[in-house]
Amino acid sequence: MRYSWRWFGPQDPVSIQDVRQTGATDIVSALHHLPNGAVWSIAEIKQRQYEVEWDAINNEATNLTWSIVESVPVHEDIKKQTGNYLEYIRNYQQTLRNLAECGIKIVIYNFMPIIDWTRTDLAYRLPNGVRALRFDYFEFAAFDLYILQRRAAELDYTTQEQIQARKVFDAMSEETKQRLVRNIIAGLPGAEESFTLEEFNAALEEYRDINAERLRSHLFAFLGEIMPVADDCGVRVAIHPDDPPRAMFGLPRILSNEQDISLLMNNFSSLNCGLNICAGSLGVSAANDLEKFIRTWGERIPFVHLRSVQREADGSFYEAEHIAGSTNLAKLVKAVLDVEQQFGHEIIIRPDHGHQMLDDQRKATNPGYSCIGRMKGIAELKGMELAIRTFNY
Repeated sequence: MRYSWRWFGPQDPVSIQDVRQTGATDIVSALHHLPNGAVWSIAEIKQRQYEVEWDAINNEATNLTWSIVESVPVHEDIKKQTGNYLEYIRNYQQTLRNLAECGIKIVIYNFMPIIDWTRTDLAYRLPNGVRALRFDYFEFAAFDLYILQRRAAELDYTTQEQIQARKVFDAMSEETKQRLVRNIIAGLPGAEESFTLEEFNAALEEYRDINAERLRSHLFAFLGEIMPVADDCGVRVAIHPDDPPRAMFGLPRILSNEQDISLLMNNFSSLNCGLNICAGSLGVSAANDLEKFIRTWGERIPFVHLRSVQREADGSFYEAEHIAGSTNLAKLVKAVLDVEQQFGHEIIIRPDHGHQMLDDQRKATNPGYSCIGRMKGIAELKGMELAIRTFNY
């Protein structure tokens, strides 16, 4: 296992000098400053490589490597098969070629319509004082029904859920309502877009006639075009699952469970058409057997996000410590190690997200991506790995 760190570039509050001290060897990054659908030029890619690999303050090599792109965004026109989607596919193909020429051979993407990962609270206080990311189901429902006022939203909720959501909404201050808007649609780290309420409703309308079956056909068409290029360049292209793996705003979800993954894996036989296991996303559903997923599709898994969530009975959850919560990460670490031995290739992992804690609470940080909480996660994961290897579990 190799340990990686997500870094958002020179504007990241966690500097590359900080990252050098975390215990990570590999960097996960992307060119977030480029518009979705644009070709990533070799010059831009090499600039990011330089920013990762050279410590300009101390004038020395960082001994870090930009190994994984997370993500090369898939333009919304590709997901909808509208507008200039064929041009955007050609641009995606060229970006893969350029990344390969620069020696970067793992590319992550997702096919979630409009929104990326979604949380209602970016600073949920746990009993010990740390701050975590949280998805509160009834806050989300209140936003959907009574703030966004999405067309036909009531069809997605039972009568009792609507009553509870109304109670939550009525108790909200104006500040809380604005916080929900910011958290849900104004753009999170690594997200592809940000919206106003009006823009978001308009974007949702564009998916009115696209169900899961049709969206999946668009995904398969996209992969049919880019996989020959990926195979030719030796690039492993891995999809990130839906986060959270549940219906959102009436939008189709097509990578939330075992059946979804099987349909994708069975439709494309190339080992370069892979899966980015995200324990924190898939782990929101108790029905998902993450250990089984790793063991079943391990040969096609280049990258694993390791974090745990604490599930709640009403569908809410918060992001727990790496050694706590509803997911047993030790079992997943063991599965990763076994797959590595079975297929003879290393899998890169990263401590996905982390609590905001200690003096990071007095700093500007990207939600989920403060330094100390993620460094604690690396330490805990390395401890699991050492124990498993030492005692041959």
